[in-house]
Amino acid sequence: MGVLPPKKNLPAEQRTLLKLYSSLDAQGKATLLEFAEFLAGKRAAKEPEGEQGPVEPRPIPRPGKETVIGAIKRLSESYYMLDRSDLLTDTSSLMSAHIMHGRKAPEVVDDLEALFASYYATHVAEKEKPE
Repeated sequence: MGVLPPKKNLPAEQRTLLKLYSSLDAQGKATLLEFAEFLAGKRAAKEPEGEQGPVEPRPIPRPGKETVIGAIKRLSESYYMLDRSDLLTDTSSLMSAHIMHGRKAPEVVDDLEALFASYYATHVAEKEKPE
């Protein structure tokens, strides 16, 4: 499947994205597409907070060999109560460290797990604050 050449009527951001996509190897293209699908995906359904406080995560075990995108999907399902838009900047930075700077996937996945746990702790603390 070939990449369409940038068209003059596309916004600058889209032309830039097409140029970047075209410069990637097959694995980079696949990773970028998976990440874009994640970003464009449906927001995790939020369940109402119970009378006892915030809802608990649904831990999904980490597979032996996990991709960064796979970890983001797994952690998004585990921490379904968190707003993805809040996590976007940090997850994007970690994804960039992996794709653009060659950081090893297991290290990035470790950081993603810590990131989601940290956001969950903040989520719980905010829910437990007296009004």
